[in-house]
Amino acid sequence: MAHALAQDLDYILDEAAGIWDQLRGQNLFMTGGTGFVGTWLVESFAWANEKLDLRAKATLLSRNPEAFAGKAPYAVHSSSIAFVRGSAASFEFPEGQFRFVIHAATDQVSEPSPEEPGGTFDRDLPGTRRVLEFARKRGIERLLFTSSGAVYGKQPPDLTHVPEDYVGAPSTVDPGSAYGQAKRASEFLCAMYGRQFGFHPVIARLFAFAGPHLPLDLNFAIGNFVGDVLRGGPVRIGGDGTPRRSYLYAADLVVWLWTMLVRGEGCRPYNVGSAEDVSIAQLAQEVVKSTVPGIPVEVAKQPVPGSPPARYVPSVERAWKELGLKPKISLSEAIRRMYAWNLLTR
Repeated sequence: MAHALAQDLDYILDEAAGIWDQLRGQNLFMTGGTGFVGTWLVESFAWANEKLDLRAKATLLSRNPEAFAGKAPYAVHSSSIAFVRGSAASFEFPEGQFRFVIHAATDQVSEPSPEEPGGTFDRDLPGTRRVLEFARKRGIERLLFTSSGAVYGKQPPDLTHVPEDYVGAPSTVDPGSAYGQAKRASEFLCAMYGRQFGFHPVIARLFAFAGPHLPLDLNFAIGNFVGDVLRGGPVRIGGDGTPRRSYLYAADLVVWLWTMLVRGEGCRPYNVGSAEDVSIAQLAQEVVKSTVPGIPVEVAKQPVPGSPPARYVPSVERAWKELGLKPKISLSEAIRRMYAWNLLTR
């Protein structure tokens, strides 16, 4: 049976053509390999190994390798993939020499508790420190840390695209900022460990994405809208539809991340996303147009007159100017591929 993502995986192979030789014969360690981003990285790694005979190996940290087997059977059965069971905060260091590390693990947003009064912050940061200790003790050369645009805090409405040198930050007294605070602190630790121990930590600040493997029932608007279409509609917008977001297709995302791992400058953050923004209402209409035209769109609230829209949109000039990276798959095509994959695999 043909791989359901063969078109995308071949695209990644071609677009990252100058990267794969750097991985030839190398060992890579990855956390978060079973999440949305990690699954794409693992599948493209296994695909490149087979098609290009890289003879590279990836060791994946996972709490539940069996669950991943049902999600990505092609990758699981690849001879290039091995698993270590455990959590990022406490895993036993695997033996062997590793040149590359990708730290893509992140805990779901969790509320504070007496055991973890910092909520997500208390869960996320120890994992980063543990991975950095592994990198230090194994003498790795390059580490890619998948951070988030949440490190910038609330984007001012008059700032249409947030650049990497924007000095905004999440509020230190907002309980809802724990995720962004953890990513900021993790970036700091990556930079300090890299400078102290001589490896290159590359920071990828991720924004919003579309594509297969994206959950359809969590807090991802594009996933929720595609899920609504798959259920026969209507497409429901919980707010007023005015916030503006941008979406990078998963195959482009993975090309960017492999490139950053191999070629990105150490101790330097890169925004990862698309600069072409749309409102949530426009996104809902585009999902309908690109999948099943005619399905109604329902908007729960009316916009407040004169209120500026909330924005979460990156500037990606640094990735383009320094690494030659730019989005190539359009939003409408991203939606079509995401919808078609979910139809095929559900």
